[in-house]
Amino acid sequence: MEFSGDYKQYFGMETNVAAVNYLMMANDMLHECYPGIEVIAEDVSGMPTLCRPVKEGGVGFDARLAMAIPDLWVRILKASREGKLKDEDWSMHDIIATLCNRRYTEKCIGYSESHDQSIVGDKTIAFWLMDAEMYDGMSTFEPPTDVVARGMAMHKMIRMITMAIGGEGYLNFMGNEFGHPEWVDFPREGNKWKHDHCRRQWTLADTEHLRYFELNNFDKALQELEEKYSFMSHEHQFVSMACEERKVIVAERGPLLFVFNFHPTESYEGLEVGLGMPGKYRICLDTDAWSFGGAGRVGHDEDHFTSPGGPQTFVGPYEQEPRPCSLKVLSPSRSAQVFYKVPEDDIDMSLSSAGENVHNLRQPGGLRVEPIGSMPPPRSNAPPPPPP
Repeated sequence: MEFSGDYKQYFGMETNVAAVNYLMMANDMLHECYPGIEVIAEDVSGMPTLCRPVKEGGVGFDARLAMAIPDLWVRILKASREGKLKDEDWSMHDIIATLCNRRYTEKCIGYSESHDQSIVGDKTIAFWLMDAEMYDGMSTFEPPTDVVARGMAMHKMIRMITMAIGGEGYLNFMGNEFGHPEWVDFPREGNKWKHDHCRRQWTLADTEHLRYFELNNFDKALQELEEKYSFMSHEHQFVSMACEERKVIVAERGPLLFVFNFHPTESYEGLEVGLGMPGKYRICLDTDAWSFGGAGRVGHDEDHFTSPGGPQTFVGPYEQEPRPCSLKVLSPSRSAQVFYKVPEDDIDMSLSSAGENVHNLRQPGGLRVEPIGSMPPPRSNAPPPPPP
């Protein structure tokens, strides 16, 4: 059946009550016997309370897979490969709506590809992007072709934005971290029981003169970014811009500011982006860095200072209230940069997560969350409360 979001579809007699009771008992037993265990659900129905504790009446899973995200990327990349969708026609609102489409207070695991994209009959993200050029165009001894340069850039951006705003956890399917070129095919009658594609070529990620090495280095940097700043488990998440004309997405996650430019040709110098906390900011991760196979168009030692008041922006059709302050940045085409706030004593320190997760909520006014205590809240058009 198709799910419309009507609660009657989940809490009526159409639900297999016995199956739900079984899952509740199983999860309750697992958490009782193995404290600290993480149980993840693979669910396509959007079942409410699936990832809430049993004592609250939930089914008891700790998180669910965000299964719509890899489908989104394959749909976009397949249409691009077939010539049905130009890069300049990618929908920023579609990307944001899919990445942020999760239930409040129920954790999701974001991922850009899984076994569905890697088994025979489909293609990995890297293969959709670069196809046959992955076999003879990945040497670092020669400049990348246009296809490889585009594929490298988009592969990094897809992984970064999925990790940045796609959930409270991140899943790497084996080989995705370095752009594995081929599919998985287990021995079967249809392939005469061959083992040719029943493998992952891990040596590609360790060969320094191949661009797979650079893609793998970028994945390491992504993981280190999360370890240092714990942005995925942080309660603050705010998408302040998804501009269709410029193909720019700006999002705050925890203490970090993410700026994505998906435009294939246009770079923006002095791009004004809004954010929640004033201060001095620096780049802590750049998809365009030389070490990741990029063009090195952004300087990493430049300080960026905020100004009061943010620009008027939109997330798709929804107008956003201006953020408390703004920052001017260089945003090269097909690249993404992450900025961190420099502490007042200029000492780089780790930031830990705090409290329970608060997710984006789709509301008439746009995408918004409750900001953390130290962050100025967005201005509201609501009338002030009456005097006591």
